[in-house]
Amino acid sequence: SECQWDGQLFLNCSFTRMSTIPEDTAQTAVTADLSYNNIRTFVCSDGRNEEWMLKHLNLSNNLISELTLTTCTNLPNLETLNLSGNAIHTLTLEMPTPAHGSKNYSIVDRLLPALKVLSVERNNLNTVPRGLGLLQSLQTVHMSSNAIQQIDPKDFQNCSQLKDIDLRNNRITKIHPDAFRDLNKLQVVVDLRENALTIPLPQILVSLNFFQLEVYLSKNAW
Repeated sequence: SECQWDGQLFLNCSFTRMSTIPEDTAQTAVTADLSYNNIRTFVCSDGRNEEWMLKHLNLSNNLISELTLTTCTNLPNLETLNLSGNAIHTLTLEMPTPAHGSKNYSIVDRLLPALKVLSVERNNLNTVPRGLGLLQSLQTVHMSSNAIQQIDPKDFQNCSQLKDIDLRNNRITKIHPDAFRDLNKLQVVVDLRENALTIPLPQILVSLNFFQLEVYLSKNAW
């Protein structure tokens, strides 16, 4: 492929006009930059379940519209995933409900266990992707410049390690009072600037730890 490979850690495929992930991508790469291309589909696993060494994956500024992360069982070391600047309207994290009441958590338990930073800025999401709590190490989630309209009580459920939430420049009009209640490690920022909030949020703010937290609420409609 036209990618540049340093032979050991870094794979640079940005600005190569590729439309698919190159088959000769080295599984030993620690950082892969696939940004600014024409990629429409990204599938983590090729079915062989061979583990990659990737820690940092940049897929920003492509043409991806739908993405399923439940297949990413071959990326146990991935720490940062940048999906900004695509056309994503559906980001699937949850597994389908098992048939006949059976339970199979083997795949879910391996869903990106090391992921700390998820960036989905400048996409077409109209809701917070359900299942963020399955990313057990997630600390930062950036979802600014989407079309998210409200924050529901289960949107950040079980996100016990979450420290930083960026929801700036969406269309948020409603936030459930318990939306951030159990996020005990929030200590950096909850950014709600440039939304469509019209009423004060005392119940939400009381549930947050102001001694460690910065909350941004400017440029709303109140």
